[in-house]
Amino acid sequence: MRFVLSAFVALLVSALTGIAPAAAQTDLRALINALGAGGFPEIEAGLRAITQAGDSAAVPAVTALGEGDLYVRTSDSQVVIAIERARGQFALTDAVTGESLGEAAEAEIERIRLNNRVRRAIRDTLGALTLMSDNPATRLAAAQAVLRTGDSEQIPLLDTAIAQETDARVLAVMNAARAVAIVRSDRPDEEKIEAINLIAERGGRDAVSILGPIANIEGPVGDAASAALAGIENTQRLWAAGQNVWYGLSLGSVLLLAAIGLAITFGVMGVINMAHGEMVMIGAYTTFVVQEIIRTQAPWLFDWSLAIAIPLAFLVAGTIGVAIERGIIRFLYGRPLETLLATWGLSLILQQAVRTYFGPTNKQVGNPSWMSGSFELGGLTIAYGRMWIIVFALAVFAGLMILMRATSFGLRMRAVTQNRKMASAMGIRTPWIDAMTFGLGSGIAGMAGVALSQIDNVSPNLGQSYIIDSFMVVVFGGVGNLWGTLVGAFTLGIANKFLEPYAGAVLGKILVLVLIILFIQRRPRGLFALKGRAVEA
Repeated sequence: MRFVLSAFVALLVSALTGIAPAAAQTDLRALINALGAGGFPEIEAGLRAITQAGDSAAVPAVTALGEGDLYVRTSDSQVVIAIERARGQFALTDAVTGESLGEAAEAEIERIRLNNRVRRAIRDTLGALTLMSDNPATRLAAAQAVLRTGDSEQIPLLDTAIAQETDARVLAVMNAARAVAIVRSDRPDEEKIEAINLIAERGGRDAVSILGPIANIEGPVGDAASAALAGIENTQRLWAAGQNVWYGLSLGSVLLLAAIGLAITFGVMGVINMAHGEMVMIGAYTTFVVQEIIRTQAPWLFDWSLAIAIPLAFLVAGTIGVAIERGIIRFLYGRPLETLLATWGLSLILQQAVRTYFGPTNKQVGNPSWMSGSFELGGLTIAYGRMWIIVFALAVFAGLMILMRATSFGLRMRAVTQNRKMASAMGIRTPWIDAMTFGLGSGIAGMAGVALSQIDNVSPNLGQSYIIDSFMVVVFGGVGNLWGTLVGAFTLGIANKFLEPYAGAVLGKILVLVLIILFIQRRPRGLFALKGRAVEA
C-alpha cells in the first residue's frame, strides 16, 4: 500500500501549497512506477490513483499498458514503455517524459500483466485523463466514456474539468456524465434528485436505461426517477410521431416525383400510361451511365454527377416519351383500355431491352458527399439524402407550376385540358401539345429516376415499384390537378408511415388502398377536381 500512501500525500501537498513542475513529474513517476509493484488488484488501485491525480501526461503510459507495451526494468524497478525492434531486443522510452532510454534485452525487462478487470480500469482511466486535453474532440470523447461508465469516483475530476470547460457541447456531456455518476454514488438524496432532473432534461434512450433501475427503489429518489421516466416516455412518443411525419414526408416526396408526370399525362391526354414507371427506370439508368463515365474519365466531378444527370435524364426520358406518343399513343386517343394494354406491352419491351443491355442485376449508383450521412434535430434523425430529395421534389413541383401558369405552353396545355375541341378551334395545335405534354411528363419521370437512384435499387424492375402508387396518388388528388397530386402524395406517404408500425408494410398498403377506394366512392373526382366544360360533360 506504499504507493497509495505516496499518491495521497502528493495530492494533499498539491492541493494545499501548489506544486512545482519538477515535483509534479516526480509524483507522476511514483504513481506510474507503482503499476509494476504488485498484482492485478494493485494495478487497479494504481490506475485509480492516476485518475484522481488527473495528470494527462500519464496518458501515454496508460495507453502503453493497455497495448501490452508497459514493462518494468529489473535493474532499477522503473516502469518504461518498450517496443520490440528486433528479436529479443527492445527500444525503451521514459513513461513520463517520452525520452529515449536506449535499448534493452528481453531478459532485462518484465512485462506488466493484465486481466479483464484491469483492461476495463484502463479504459476508464484513459477516458477520465483525456478530460483535460487541449483538443475539444478528445475531451468530448472522454466525457462520453465517463457518461457510459457512470463511475462515481470520477466526480472530483469532472468537477475540475467542468470548471474550466469553455465548449458548450463538451460541457453539456460533462454535466450529464457528472449527473449519472452522482445518481450511482452514495451522495445525499437531494443531490441525486437534482441529478435525475438533469438526466431527464437530456432525455433519450440512455436516460431511460440509467433511470430504469433507479425507478424501482423505494423513497424520494425512486419517485423522482419514475416521474422523470414518465416525462421522457411522453416526450419520446411525441418525437416518434414527429419522426413518422418526417418519414411520411420523405415517402410522399418520392411518390410526388413519380406521380407528377403521370398527373400531367393522364390529366391532359386521358391516356392510362402503364409505361410511366419505365421512364423512371430510364432516368435511374441515365444516372448510372453518367456516374460510370465520371468514375473512369473525371472522378473529381463525382459530387456533381447528379447535377449532370438531372437534365440528361429529362432529355433522354422526354425524347423517348415524345417518340412513344408519336409512334403509338396518337393512334389510340379516345380508347383508354387500348392505351392501357399498349403501354403495358411497351413497359415489358423497355424492361427487357434494359435487362438485355445492362443485365438483370442491380447497378451501383453512389451518393455524392453532400447526400451522405445524417444529423440530429431534437429527437429527429434527418438523413441528408432524404432531405435533398424533398427539396428537389418541391423544386420540380414549383417549376412545373410556373410552367403551367406563366408560359404560353402552359396556357395552351390548360386550354386543351379544359376543352380540347374549343382549343383546336382557336388554332392551338393539339397534336403538338399532346406530344410535348407526353414528353414533359416522361421527362419529369426521368428526373424522378435520378432521385430514386439514391434510395432504391437501380434495376429493370425499378419503375414497377411505383406505378401503382403513382396512379393512387393521381386519382386520390384529382386527375390532372397538380395541387391535388402534391396533397395526395404527402397524405398517402404520412398515412403509410403511421399504419406500418401497427399493420406492417404490406397490410398498411392494403389498408391505404381500401381507404382510397372508399374515398373515391364518395368523391369520384378526387380531392381537387378540375373545372371545365369537357370535364363537367
